[in-house]
Amino acid sequence: MKKIEIYIRHFLLQLLLFFKKKKSKSPIPGFGKNSKILFIRLNRIGDALVTTPLLSEIKQQTGSKIYVLAGSKNYFIFENPDICDKIIIHKKVLGSQIELIRSLNKIGFDAVVDLHDDISTTVSYITAFVKCSYKFGLSKGIDKLFTHTVQRLDPEKYHVVDRMLEFGKLFGIKYNTDKINIVFSTTVEDEQYANKFLQNEFTQERFLAGINISAGHDARFWGIENFKQLISILNNYDINLVLLCDKKDLQSANEIACNSVPVFQRDNFNEFSAIIKKLDFLFTPDTSIIHIASAFMKPVFGIYVKYNTNNMIWSPYKSPFECVITEEPNLNNVSFKLVKEKFVPFFEKFYYGSKIKNM
Repeated sequence: MKKIEIYIRHFLLQLLLFFKKKKSKSPIPGFGKNSKILFIRLNRIGDALVTTPLLSEIKQQTGSKIYVLAGSKNYFIFENPDICDKIIIHKKVLGSQIELIRSLNKIGFDAVVDLHDDISTTVSYITAFVKCSYKFGLSKGIDKLFTHTVQRLDPEKYHVVDRMLEFGKLFGIKYNTDKINIVFSTTVEDEQYANKFLQNEFTQERFLAGINISAGHDARFWGIENFKQLISILNNYDINLVLLCDKKDLQSANEIACNSVPVFQRDNFNEFSAIIKKLDFLFTPDTSIIHIASAFMKPVFGIYVKYNTNNMIWSPYKSPFECVITEEPNLNNVSFKLVKEKFVPFFEKFYYGSKIKNM
């Protein structure tokens, strides 16, 4: 049934493109404080986080009112006045699409921007039927829907954040990539919660390392015995160590910890991020937490599945970073020995560096 639905949606999109007339390009105006711009970024948390540098720069440099049409799983990433003025949540409910487009047209946007790297039929329909003079997107085979496009940079050579920043050309903004980073902030309450957890678990303030065992897919779970061995290695250092996990992985986390390492379970993404902010070092599989670590410039060691693709991995944009990458469909054959060879010297660089710094 799902395959039939996808086929029908794809067919209708092709039909729409066939009858759509390509608009002649008109000069793009200078967007300012009276402009309303709609950015569309659905799907996952990581997808949202990598767009935040672009939104921040556009809002800061143009002063425009920024709206974001987000998904139910990632909307909270945009709850930051530095990147967004209003969030509209896309609901996957039958018949809701028409009502959504009506409500968007009542707002009266000056521009709409499809931030998706690949073609999304849902976003394409919304872009096609929202009434505004300027529609921006990446050049990706549906150019008829847009008044202006930017080059889709080669994903094998360019980081996803840099690919998103290409949209800045349409807004006439200039930026220094040395000063660009993921934009995410925690509240005072989030940090108080994180502090309370750490104070309850550790009597002495020391170098704080975190091991995150959770990712969005089981293929990125490294295995209980591997994580146990990693903890065994880290126990040789004078550190505080915390194990991080999603709720679904709590049983595995407890088995790995064996009551010797405190476990912080993710119930709230912002509280989880506040713990990341407190860390001095993070070990994690490929997941959205990578980008949170980047926002706070935390050193990261990652383990990545890069299966059936040549695209650049979604590494932290600004954090010091090292990793092990497998081209197999999961992490099953990523041995502890292989990880240890790269992990130990990378970890010690920051561990011993912090001791020298504190002398």
